[in-house]
Amino acid sequence: PESVLPIAVTVAGLAGKEPVQCSRDVMICPDSSLEDARKQGPYDVILLPGGLLGAQNLSESPAVKEVLKDQEGRKGLIAAICAGPTALLAHGIAYGSTVTTHPGAKDKMMAGDHYKYSEARVQKDGNVITSRGPGTSFEFALTIVEELMGAEVAGQVKAPLILKD
Repeated sequence: PESVLPIAVTVAGLAGKEPVQCSRDVMICPDSSLEDARKQGPYDVILLPGGLLGAQNLSESPAVKEVLKDQEGRKGLIAAICAGPTALLAHGIAYGSTVTTHPGAKDKMMAGDHYKYSEARVQKDGNVITSRGPGTSFEFALTIVEELMGAEVAGQVKAPLILKD
């Protein structure tokens, strides 16, 4: 069948276009540096991946802060999974929202009482979508697809994935 998903994705690297070794030794090859990707924006959604070191790097990046502040300011969608939501906390994004994280990041996320915490597998609050980890990644992705393209398209994407209901 033809692809039903006309969503262009840009993987942006914090440190440029060099391959990035992830927490489970998976190598990601960015399409662009974050600096160059910013020039192509704005984007429909900014997505922050997880992993403790990755989330720490996102949390410490002034460029990520600017991207998130711009996205929040124009009421654009922001999505973060696993430990990724801790970068929202670090950069003062979406305070007052209900969020979820990987269980191991919950205490860090709740420090300072800036968010309400949810144990939901995927939590949407306004323009922010958060999720818990690798086991919730399909639900997280489908929630983003539904937000961008509607429930019908999300259903078409989900059908061939053979996910448990």
